[in-house]
Amino acid sequence: MSETTSVRDALRRIRRSSGVSLAFAGMVSVPPTRQRQAVRLEHFEGATRGALNGVAVDVGHGLGGKVVTMRRPLAVDDYLRTPHITHRYNPIIATEGLGAMAAVPVIVDRSPIAVLYGAVHTDNPLGGRAFDILADEARALEQRIVAERLSVASPDRDELRDRLTDAYSRLRRLQRSVADETLAAEIERIGDGLLDDTPDVNPAVRLTQREQDVLALAALGHGNARIAEELGIGVQTAKGYMKDAMAKLGATTRLEAVVLARRSGLLPG
Repeated sequence: MSETTSVRDALRRIRRSSGVSLAFAGMVSVPPTRQRQAVRLEHFEGATRGALNGVAVDVGHGLGGKVVTMRRPLAVDDYLRTPHITHRYNPIIATEGLGAMAAVPVIVDRSPIAVLYGAVHTDNPLGGRAFDILADEARALEQRIVAERLSVASPDRDELRDRLTDAYSRLRRLQRSVADETLAAEIERIGDGLLDDTPDVNPAVRLTQREQDVLALAALGHGNARIAEELGIGVQTAKGYMKDAMAKLGATTRLEAVVLARRSGLLPG
């Protein structure tokens, strides 16, 4: 599956699940006729008049250009009037008839490579659920793109690592479900045998069981909703565990947290 296909799949899920009337995306690149990076808008799901298609949003300008600079999500209730962004692209947005809009950067190897957008054609603000779905899809997309890039170079190793991570996650859940303490201890020993006993970094990091469970499922590319379902906890609770794990590992993204956890011997690597 190509990165373009992954982006389009993410947009379809955003459009279907979030209630936005338009989901769109652009890849971050340096256009041939420019000196600086820009977000070229070329993937759309939903109602559009075509004014956005092919637009190169300069880094630092508009909503998408700002989230690339900030490297974090941002939402505005009224694109044309918000004081939080530059308004270089107002004529295009007005032509499209868009009001509230959110944008989330997709970050791989510490660099923004794409931006996912969600927008509505009404005066209503985007709800928190729509914003969360957009952010979750961006994080899941990061995971998929990294997995795709690794599989090109080393498909066998990538598949084996995912199988080990899945087995480790299942063993941890099985351990908590058995009443026999001796059996639970043996399951824990088997699971620990899947981990690297010579960590590269952060050997002193200690995660709670739940934090480790959440990271193990995130390593398989699961979003917060899927993680919560697998563990039988609330979505906000799953997000809290992820946030705490990221803080302990010194990570700024879910992907970085997974990588650091593997290097620290906390997940199969």
